[in-house]
Amino acid sequence: MSDIPIFNMAAIALALAALFGYVNHRWMRLPHTIGLVIIALLVSIAVLALDALVPRLGFQAAVRGALQQIDLHEALMKGMLSFLLFAGALHVDLDDLMSQKWAIASMATAGVLISTFLVGFTVYGVVGLVGLEVPLVYCLVFGALIAPTDPVAVLGILKTLKVPDSLKAKIAGESLFNDGVGIVVFTILAAIAAGHAVTAVDVAGLFLREAVGGALLGLAGGYLCYRAMRTIDEHNLEVLITLALVMLSYSIAFTIHVSGPIAVVVAGLLIGNHGSRLAMSEITRDHVEKFWSLIDEVLNSVLFLIIGFEVIALDLTAEIALVMAISVPVVIAARFVSVATPLSLLGLRDSFTKGAIPVLTWGGLRGGISVALALSLPDIPAKNTILAATYGVV
Repeated sequence: MSDIPIFNMAAIALALAALFGYVNHRWMRLPHTIGLVIIALLVSIAVLALDALVPRLGFQAAVRGALQQIDLHEALMKGMLSFLLFAGALHVDLDDLMSQKWAIASMATAGVLISTFLVGFTVYGVVGLVGLEVPLVYCLVFGALIAPTDPVAVLGILKTLKVPDSLKAKIAGESLFNDGVGIVVFTILAAIAAGHAVTAVDVAGLFLREAVGGALLGLAGGYLCYRAMRTIDEHNLEVLITLALVMLSYSIAFTIHVSGPIAVVVAGLLIGNHGSRLAMSEITRDHVEKFWSLIDEVLNSVLFLIIGFEVIALDLTAEIALVMAISVPVVIAARFVSVATPLSLLGLRDSFTKGAIPVLTWGGLRGGISVALALSLPDIPAKNTILAATYGVV
C-alpha cells in the first residue's frame, strides 16, 4: 500500500471521529470516548469478517497498512499527551489535591509498583499454563505499562458523571501523576529486559531526575507564564501563551531527560488554579477553558478512534485470546490491592469518602498510554502477546 499523505490521514481520522461521534450521540448515548472505541471496534470486526469471507478485497491489509503509517507511540507520547494532560490538569482543584497529597502520592508510587509486580508474576503463571513463552521480565514490563491509569480515559469519564468534587479531584489527581511514575518504571524494566545492567543507584537517580526535574520544570514554566499573564488582558494572546507553555515545556523535558507528563501536569495545575483566579479576566478564563476543552475533545476523539481500529493489527490465536480474557480480572484485582494496600498501611482510608476504594478500583481505566508503551517494545516473539493483552484490558 502506498503512503497516504499526513493531511489525508488526519482528514480521514477526523471525519470518522465526527461520524462515529454523531452515531454515538444520536443513538448509543455512551460516554464519547467509549462510544468511539466500541464503534471503531465493531467496524474493525466487520472488516475482519468481510476480509475472511471475500479475501480478494484486501480490506484488512489496507487498514493495517494505514495504521502502520501512524506511529501511535510517537504521536501520543511525544505530542498528543502533552495537550491532553494540560487540558485535564486545568480543571483539577489544587486545594482538594493538596488536602489528599499523601493518599495520591502513595497510590501513584507504591500503588503502581504493587500493581506492576502482582500483574507481572500472575500473567507469567498464566502464559505458562496456556503454553506460551513470555519471559518473566517481559511479563513485568506488561505489568508496568498496564499499572498506571490513563488520565485521558479517566478524566473523559469523570466529565460525564455526577461525582462529588472532592472525590473527582482525588481520582483525577492520582491518574494525572501515576502515569509519569508508570512510564519511569516501564523504562527501567524495558532496559533490564533488553539486557542493560541497571543498579539500584541508577533506578533511584532516574526516578528523581524524571519526577523532581519534571515538577521543577513545570513550576518554572507555569510561573513565568502566570507572571506574564498578570501584566496583560488580551484573551487571544493569553491562549497563545498557554499553548506555548505546553509545547515548550514538553520539548525541553525530552531534551534534558526529565518527565514531560509531570512537567505539563504541574504547569496545568498552576495555570488552572492561581493563573485562572489571579491572572485572567472573566473573558480570558472563558476563552482559555473553551480552547483547551476543544483541543481535549478533538485529540481524545482521534486517539480512541485509533485504539478501536488497532485491533486489526493483532495476530490472534486461541492461546493469546485466553491470555487477553484472563488479564482483565487480573488487572482489576491488582488495581484493588494497589489502591487498598497503601491507603490501609498509611491509615488514609478515612480521608476518602465511603465507597471510594471500589470507585477508584473500577475507575482505574487504561487507555492510549498503555497501548503506546506496548507498541514501543522491540520486535520480540512475546510482543504480540503483550500487545494483545494490553488491548484486551483497554
